[in-house]
Parts: sequence; structure tokens; C-alpha cells
Amino acid sequence: MTSYPATLQMFIDGEWIAEGEAGTMAVLNPATGGVIGHCPKASPAQLDRALKAAGDAFPGWSRTSGAERHAVLRRAADLMRERAGDIAKVITAEMGKPRAQAVGEITSAADVIDFLGEEAKRRGGRLIPTRGNQLIAQIVTHEPIGPAVLLTPWNFPVNLPAKKIGGALAAGCTAILKPAENTPASAQMLVQCFVDAGLPKGVLNLVHGDPGPVAEHLIASPVTRKVSFTGSTAIGKQLGALAASHMKRFTPELGGHAPVIVSKNAELERAVMMCASTKFRNAGQVCVSPTRFLVAREIYDRFVAEFARYASGLKVGDAGADETVEMGPLAHARRIAAMEQVVADTGGNRGEVVAGGKAIAGSGFFFEPTVIANPAPDSRFMTEEPFGPVAGIVPFDAIEDAVGIANSLRYGLAAYAFSANLDEAHYLGRALRAGMVGINQLIVSSPETPFGGVGDSGFGSEGGEEGYLAFTDTKLVMMAKAGG
Repeated sequence: MTSYPATLQMFIDGEWIAEGEAGTMAVLNPATGGVIGHCPKASPAQLDRALKAAGDAFPGWSRTSGAERHAVLRRAADLMRERAGDIAKVITAEMGKPRAQAVGEITSAADVIDFLGEEAKRRGGRLIPTRGNQLIAQIVTHEPIGPAVLLTPWNFPVNLPAKKIGGALAAGCTAILKPAENTPASAQMLVQCFVDAGLPKGVLNLVHGDPGPVAEHLIASPVTRKVSFTGSTAIGKQLGALAASHMKRFTPELGGHAPVIVSKNAELERAVMMCASTKFRNAGQVCVSPTRFLVAREIYDRFVAEFARYASGLKVGDAGADETVEMGPLAHARRIAAMEQVVADTGGNRGEVVAGGKAIAGSGFFFEPTVIANPAPDSRFMTEEPFGPVAGIVPFDAIEDAVGIANSLRYGLAAYAFSANLDEAHYLGRALRAGMVGINQLIVSSPETPFGGVGDSGFGSEGGEEGYLAFTDTKLVMMAKAGG
């Protein structure tokens, strides 16, 4: 078994650096609560060195042909697949995800990089017909925007950085990646794949440190031209305001509180199984996790009973020590407290806990898979993103009422619906307000499709051709005949 990296490092201007001039920070295994490593923290001077490296490398990388950029990204994706087993063990150690899910994350990330690399070969521009004889050409191109700052969370420590790195590098941008402070080794192993694939010096840099000061320093720099952030809505608004004050392009993928409408016309058994199994994936720590289940009253009691039975039967534990574990720990102790607050706001007419509801005693940060029946409309659960293994199930009478509840929050990342009635399914696809909608299934992401939300869930997209274009500026060249 591959051990956790003996040395955690940053990667700046083509050099691996183990010493953080601002000190170190401990990395914990959330399944045990024990320290598994110490990560270097970049000083302002080290951040400036990374910025300079990205700025200096940008002219050369941006002029590199799309075919050459594709070749590097393709090699990096292949290396990720080859090393998936080793990287997966590190993901499990750092954030508790079961190994099979971690391997799936890595291979999915490699597919995204492949697609975005192909965009570097495909994406040329367009020629617009002119309106008169004086103009001979109107040419639209997509130019790389410049050095990009990539800020990513811990819940998908390879997939989320890979989307941003793939889009930036494919488009011809250079980048500085600042991953979550509790998953540094996962990011280190990802960056190593790009280094070993032959990426030129300075094109991709990796830094660590306290999130707020590092992000503020990188965003404020005149070198930075684009900021891509995945994280909470509150932090996204702060970083967006900072980026706007410096006229920097900003793409935020923020929180969600995904509704799932289950019509009386749904295939009940299939809907229950898909909803319950997906809800507790990654211990519910997924921005597109199905969370608010709005179920037709005719099937509500059966849905609640089956969902609760599934939740109660899940095997929870240390996935690094037992590969049969189905749900691992939460990221840190703060998430346990947050789940307890959600559950505390139930009882009486404010909802009934029908499965779980408590922290699991012992080492690590574990919380029982929890199901709340009929939570109150103004409860913490119904109004705040739980981001954990807590599901709420609410009955409805008319499908329009369900849509109203689904659209009642400012979140708008993902939404789902189940109905075997084709007209109803089309209606739900149109009526649900979200950047991504799944009908009769709970997958809203593939390498070829855009990933992003609306409202308090952000704006812009990653993945698909949008993930490439997000790192470009649109340029128009209008050409006339010489001499008029």
C-alpha cells in the first residue's frame, strides 16, 4: 500500500519546494482525527514568485499550438489513470472518501482533461459574412485571457482542480492552483502528473496556505487576469467583490441545496434507490447532492419508509481501513456541529427524525446517515445548505406546489425530478430553476457538458466547451481592403 507522501510540497516556477516561509499546517485524517502530514504555507514572497512564474510563462504557452497543448494534457490524463490506485489512497486518507469513489473521481477527472485538451485542437473561431464591399473579413477568435488563479475545496480534491487546470491550460493560460488546506497531497499528485507529462516551467504552479490571505494576495496581483473559485456562497461573494474591484474575470461555482421532485407518476422503487444511494455519496458533502426530497402525498409514506431503511443500513466507517465501508467521515469537527444544529431544529411540528440524527462516538468525524420527515418550511434544513449526510422529505399535493418549494431558495445549482409521464417530465425540466436539471436520473455532469449554477450558486460554467471558453477573451478583427 502506498503511504501518505513523506514530504508535502509546493510547486513554483518548475521547482518542488518543501519549505513554507510562512510555516506549516497540520493535515488530519478525518476518519481518525490523527495528524498524517505537515503542509508548507507560502509566504507573500513565495506567492509573488509563483505569480511571476505564471506571468513569465504565459507568452510562450499561449503561443503554443493547440495540438501541442492537447498532447501534454492527454499525457497528463493518461498518467492520472495509471496512478489512480495510488492517488485514490491519498484521497481516502485526506478526506475519507471510499476508495472506489476516489478511483471514479480520478478517472472522471482524466476524461474531463481529455475533452478540454481536444478543445484546444478544435476551437478556432468563426468568420462572419460582411455587409458590403469595403470589408473583406470579420473574424472572431478566442484568445487566452492570461494567468489564472484556481481556488478549490476538499470534497473532490482531484476532480475540481482538474476541471480548472484543464480549461486554463487547454485555452493557453498559465495557472496557480491553491487547493484546500486539508487535501494538499491529492493536489500534489495531480500536479505531478502534469509535470511528468512535460508541461513547461512556470505554466502550472501549486501553493498552499491560509485560504483568505493567499486568495486575497493572488487576486489583487496585477499579474492575475482570471479567478476560478469553487466553495461556499459566502466566501464566493467576498472573492467576487475583490475580483471585481480589480476588474478580474471571475467564475464562481458555489453552494447548492438541490431539490428532488418525485411525482406520483414516478417509478417509486427506482426513484427511492437512486435518491438514497446518491444522497449519502461522499457523506452528502457534494454541491449537487440531492437533499430536499419533495414527494407526492400518494407515495410519501412508502418513500419515507424505504429511504429511512436504506439510510439505516449503510455501513459507516474508516474507508482507508475497510474497503466495504459505504460512507466515510465528514471533513472536520465543524461539520459535525453543523449537522447537530440542523437536527436540533426538529421535533414537534418542525419535522421528525426517522433515521440517524447523531454523531457517531469514537475517533474521527462521523455522523449517522440522517432522514428528517416533513421538516418545517422555515427550518434550518429547508433554508440552509446542510452539506452533509442529512436528507429531508416533504409531501406535496400538486406538482406546481412542489415546483414552488423547489424554486423558493436563492440556490440554483442542480435540481432533479422523477416522473414517468412525458408531458410532466418536460414541464419539470422547464420549470425548475437551476443551472443543471436531471430528469429520472441524478447525473448532471459529463466531460462534454457545462457545469454551473444560477443565483446564489454562482454563474458561468466549467466542463464542456464552456469550460474552455471561460479562460478566453473574445476578439473581433474587421479587415478592409487596403487603400479603401
